[in-house]
Amino acid sequence: MERLTMSKCECEESPNSLQDICLDFISHNLYSLCQQTPAEDKTGFTRLAFKDSEIYFHRELSEELLHRLSKQYALNDAVLSLFANSKSTRLKRACIKNAVLSCKGLKALSCHRITDLDASWVRGVTVNDIIGALGEWTTGHLQSLNVSGTTFVNSSKFCIVISLSMLKSLKHLNVSYTEFNNNLGLELVVDSLKQLESLDISHTPITNASPILQCRERLRSLSMFQVRVPDDNLMSIVEKLNHLRHLDISREVLVHPFSGNQQSGKFNLSRMMEMPDILPSITHIDISGRDGLMERSLRIFLDNHPHLEFLGLLLTKSVVPETLAMIDLCATDFLTNEHHPDYRQDLKVTGEANEKQVLEALKRYNNRANYMHKTLCTLFNMTQTLEKARADIVQLILPGMANHRQHLGVQMAASACLYNLSKQQLADNIHISVLKDVIQVTMDAMETFPNHQQLQKNALLTLCSDTILQDVTFDRFRAAKLVMDCLCTFEDASMSRMAVAICSILAAKISTEQTALLGSKPYMKKLLNIVKMKAEEVQADVTLKFTLSALWNLTDESPTTCSIFLNEGGLELLMHILEIFPNETAVETKVLGLINNIAEVKELRYTLLKQEFIQHVKNLLEGDQIEVSYFAAGIIAHIASDNDQELWTQTHNLRQELLRSLHGAIIGWANPKGEMVAYRSFSPFFPLLGPDGIAEVQLWAVWAIQHVCTKNSVRYCPMLIKEGGVIVLKTLLTSHTTSEDVRKITENILDVLKQYLPANQ
Repeated sequence: MERLTMSKCECEESPNSLQDICLDFISHNLYSLCQQTPAEDKTGFTRLAFKDSEIYFHRELSEELLHRLSKQYALNDAVLSLFANSKSTRLKRACIKNAVLSCKGLKALSCHRITDLDASWVRGVTVNDIIGALGEWTTGHLQSLNVSGTTFVNSSKFCIVISLSMLKSLKHLNVSYTEFNNNLGLELVVDSLKQLESLDISHTPITNASPILQCRERLRSLSMFQVRVPDDNLMSIVEKLNHLRHLDISREVLVHPFSGNQQSGKFNLSRMMEMPDILPSITHIDISGRDGLMERSLRIFLDNHPHLEFLGLLLTKSVVPETLAMIDLCATDFLTNEHHPDYRQDLKVTGEANEKQVLEALKRYNNRANYMHKTLCTLFNMTQTLEKARADIVQLILPGMANHRQHLGVQMAASACLYNLSKQQLADNIHISVLKDVIQVTMDAMETFPNHQQLQKNALLTLCSDTILQDVTFDRFRAAKLVMDCLCTFEDASMSRMAVAICSILAAKISTEQTALLGSKPYMKKLLNIVKMKAEEVQADVTLKFTLSALWNLTDESPTTCSIFLNEGGLELLMHILEIFPNETAVETKVLGLINNIAEVKELRYTLLKQEFIQHVKNLLEGDQIEVSYFAAGIIAHIASDNDQELWTQTHNLRQELLRSLHGAIIGWANPKGEMVAYRSFSPFFPLLGPDGIAEVQLWAVWAIQHVCTKNSVRYCPMLIKEGGVIVLKTLLTSHTTSEDVRKITENILDVLKQYLPANQ
């Protein structure tokens, strides 16, 4: 396997807390930590329980574990059943967002006393089912309920909302993006829920908001983003909500490069904002997406509301009276210029005029696709010349990207921004936990849009980072497969270069079972075609070198992949590469390393016994470059170790000649400065070290083991001990046929191993 240089991530000095690490491990290995009870009948489901019946998660841990499982889209009936026992878990604030559940699975909630429930975007059940599954205590004491995106419509196509009236203690209700409407919906809620203080009816089919006035004395927060309420009805309601602190009357804006902003209807914002007694208690107001507000009117409103903390102005246009031109209201001087006498330092504004406004928009609008798209496009231009890492911006992008996996515009803009924020040395100063999330959303985007070239290119640009590939833990096989699929889909030189570079590193970090899958025929043909093209162009460029590295690592300890490589004409192609790129040490090393993998497979060695090839390898063995000579020696050692009489009947003299050259080369090697190679295991060496083996072959094997164990003892000494290498080496020492050269190196290895061995060995 090719040795890959490891980089040092500066942010390792601030690791995650032990609790975070443990919860992360549990959430990703849930099934292996739990025992499974099969369903009693066809309508049931497998239930989970911790194998250790004494385990107890206190409330904070239970809530955090449930929240992590929700973020991972892992919640289903079986997983939620883990929380069905109040003796092992305890929930007060429960999040089942994005879950796919049945009514039976929901019963897990009944044993808990829940005051805050996030059941947004749940599939398989209705809001009525969710409320019906709550325990009696929870029904009477629930204070906050979020069912955004979860259906009210039952199997009979009826919209049932009456269950909401049971929640007499409810203070906060979010029914956005649902079928919640005026028909026994809004009227029922405001009449039945006497404690209600906060209501979100964004993106619902409500057409008349007048019932809201019934609770105007107690309502503190009202969100009406993209509602269908007529402007006159909206105005008549807003002007009467004197106790309101939070108001969102923003609207959707469809941005098209040729048609501009698309809006239906007009809302006289200027008149409303100039009313001296309008919204006297307001601290947060969002009017994003609404055009026509005069700058003068906004200044009057701000003067009348000195305690305003937030103003939403994204995609809000203002008219310049003198020219009737439309300008971005967020860019007015008193909102952007800190030296302006009317500038308010404590006022947070969403817009696109400066970094503060853009970051505030990312923070507040991650559930709005078009808002995110526009904001990310602006951010992309702002981040093209960054000199310092901005992990804070990265973390603001991730939720919006995760929330809108199917929105191409968001994924395109977000992936481009992530590259700007993590390219070159910037990633070194971003915590690896953040980079792990970056990789996750990047892979999700690649998986969702496999045929979109620019998006795939953005993803490759982000992934093609030493820090990300070397220091961050993630699903490397998934990433490698996505990258290989990309490589096979697009004929683009820069994309091919990045793809093979990424695969060359990832292939060394996945299991041999996984490399066998990546070395399947379609992928192998593509990689060999790249090598063939570079051979035709006689270009020993980075693309060729990365491709050879990828092939080297994919064939490492993988006989199946080696067979596919040979069947696709790989050996003949590599022999040609050796001929046309003489003295190209990097190319020769990779080619010989790859052929070493084939030589390790006993059943395939006969394919290498070609007179011309063997002679070429012998010449490289006797050359001055130790890196090249080492791998040439490995090929000869493995071939010569085979005692198959048929293999050597016609070439006995050649075998003896190779062994003499092998011994002479090894004895003449100087100790290299650095580590030349990396190994998955020592298993390919042990067959060469039998007590009655060939001395020259044994010499190469022990030299190789000594090399890695002295250059990287922390990694290789424990590996050698674990795999039984001590016994193999001691057996070699006890054999009277072992040569002095082999004996000396073997003793050196055992000395190095001493500090890693238990005291009694």
